[in-house]
Amino acid sequence: MGLLDSIIFKDKKFSDLLEEIYDLQQQKNTQVTALIQELKPLVQEIGDATLIVPLIKEYLEISIKNNEQLVKMAGIVQRTLQSSSSGDEFGLSDEEKEQLLNGLEGTIKELTQGDGKE
Repeated sequence: MGLLDSIIFKDKKFSDLLEEIYDLQQQKNTQVTALIQELKPLVQEIGDATLIVPLIKEYLEISIKNNEQLVKMAGIVQRTLQSSSSGDEFGLSDEEKEQLLNGLEGTIKELTQGDGKE
């Protein structure tokens, strides 16, 4: 089974998640375009624009934040799937694990030596 066919929760595959991100992006593009088209006739003068443009901006920002969260989630799932397929429990290489252990040992030594001095 490839990375894209890996089930990430319930019956949702990684490829389904990617497809959902794409579909949501396409829906948002359609919605934003429709919203702008509906609001265009309402803008008759500069005062109207100062009221309507911030609404469009807020809508776009919320949409972008939602999409960013989905993309981040896909990245996390991808890294988890890659690490589990390579047998690496936390997505860390053996070298990275060794560095963490050495750093932890050094910190423990510093703390225990510091306790004896005070």
